[in-house]
Amino acid sequence: MMLTDKVAVIYGAGGAIGGAVARAFAGEGAKLFLTGRHLAPVEAVAKDVVSAGGSAEAAEVDALDEEAVDKHLQSVIDTAGRVDISFNAVGIPNPKTRVPLVEMDVEQFSLPIATYTRAYFLTARLAARRMVANRSGVIMTVTATPSRTGTPLIGGGGPAMAAVEALTRSLSAELAPQGIRVVGLRPQGMPETGRIKESFGLYAKASGMTWEQFQESLASRTHTRRLSTLEEMANVAVFLASDRSSGMTGTIVNLSMGSLDD
Repeated sequence: MMLTDKVAVIYGAGGAIGGAVARAFAGEGAKLFLTGRHLAPVEAVAKDVVSAGGSAEAAEVDALDEEAVDKHLQSVIDTAGRVDISFNAVGIPNPKTRVPLVEMDVEQFSLPIATYTRAYFLTARLAARRMVANRSGVIMTVTATPSRTGTPLIGGGGPAMAAVEALTRSLSAELAPQGIRVVGLRPQGMPETGRIKESFGLYAKASGMTWEQFQESLASRTHTRRLSTLEEMANVAVFLASDRSSGMTGTIVNLSMGSLDD
């Protein structure tokens, strides 16, 4: 197994992406410390992991709260002795209306930028401080295709994703000499996630598309003419978190099924 006895902290573990990665990590032998802003969905994921024979503990942690993140990480160190993997899959709700940028107020535009960058910076910085002592560790981020392509009517969402990718590269440049890798995942919209269904609800109202038509529209931009799955994304996450990807840092793995050319 690729992650035997690795100690992994997952933020946003109650969501679709965080939950899928948690189950995949556990299946490869990792010891999980799962967190989320709301405890119930995180506990549900932890229960699934334990029922399948894995190791998982759940905690309520707001990734925007520096003190809460620091306190939780210290409890992980006290329990497990180290942190090997920090995986951040936090998300914020999509805007309820599709407002053009020229009509959007600055607070609404800035919200995702401030929220995502704060959460990713805090969790990465505080994890890195623990990893430096062992001169090893992997910090992982998750973004989306609007980081690299112009997407209308998503406000500050695209700039926020681009900022997280820039942070990923900057962290790697500073931390790689100390044995810490920083890598990111950039998946295409995955039909199993709540986020893509939120997007569909907003676009459907404006365009009259059905759910099937919406998925076909997104899939038509890919080389495979289909969308990626949570399982595919989680399998790549396992590889990136493992020692088998020791040559990868400061990079974002393109999981857009070819809709973005690298």
